Amino acid sequence: MKKILFLFGELNDDDLDWIIGTGKIEQIPTGTVLIQEGEPLDYLYLLLEGTMTVSVSVFDTTQEIAILGSGEVFGEMSFIDNSLPSATVETIDDSLVLSIPRQKLANRLYQDIGFSSRFYRAIALFLSTRLRTLLKEWEVEKEYLAPQTVHKEDFPSSFLDNLPLAQIRFDWLLQRVKNLEQEINES
Repeated sequence: MKKILFLFGELNDDDLDWIIGTGKIEQIPTGTVLIQEGEPLDYLYLLLEGTMTVSVSVFDTTQEIAILGSGEVFGEMSFIDNSLPSATVETIDDSLVLSIPRQKLANRLYQDIGFSSRFYRAIALFLSTRLRTLLKEWEVEKEYLAPQTVHKEDFPSSFLDNLPLAQIRFDWLLQRVKNLEQEINES
């Protein structure tokens, strides 16, 4: 499903006016790389017309993993987790995109809590949908998945910065649950 529908289904008319007014509509020629795997990204993109290919580097080869068409949003993962792109996005044919400057979007999200709530909800919805689709394709959605070993380098630095506070909060939650459980058992 087109990601832009998730986004536009959550945002209001004022939000869309801001996106159109802030973004830059650009005609991008065939063969242009808009996002380079591992390179800093300055924009979030909405593909208005055209086709793009998404590829990743695997063992010194390039592997195409997706084709994007009109109505797709890309660059969102790097925007959300503030990490370098994990894939390259290149035009297959002449394309029309709306490029939203990353810093201006971040400022708007910080300043407007309503916009922020709607925007992040839309991103969460389409990332959730993408994961569910992948799980169905891998036929493991209903199977038990064993716990995976997690390494600190698997997380963005912004997450790691908040990790000590998150641990304190989790410990606090566990203590409250234990206290409530003890109160219930004593009554």
